[in-house]
Amino acid sequence: MNKGELVDKIAENANVTKKEADAVLSAALEAIMHAVSSNDKVTLVGFGSFEPRERKAREGRNPKTGEAMTIPATVVPAFSAGKMFKEMVAGSKQ
Repeated sequence: MNKGELVDKIAENANVTKKEADAVLSAALEAIMHAVSSNDKVTLVGFGSFEPRERKAREGRNPKTGEAMTIPATVVPAFSAGKMFKEMVAGSKQ
């Protein structure tokens, strides 16, 4: 499902226009990205949590040359699914 299909589904389920659904979805995603980039954790009970996680520096290899190189430490966004979400996905496989 892409963003357009998600907007269509939200508009249908919430009984709003596609334009309103797109505006709300875009605002929600922007708020989540801004919070996580500001080192905050965003928790949506039952759905999951978005948070920044630190990755330590590590050794890697240049795929072209095979030469060893150091990959610098960085902060990456991470998502952890909530209990209800995990249960729903696990139940759909049966």
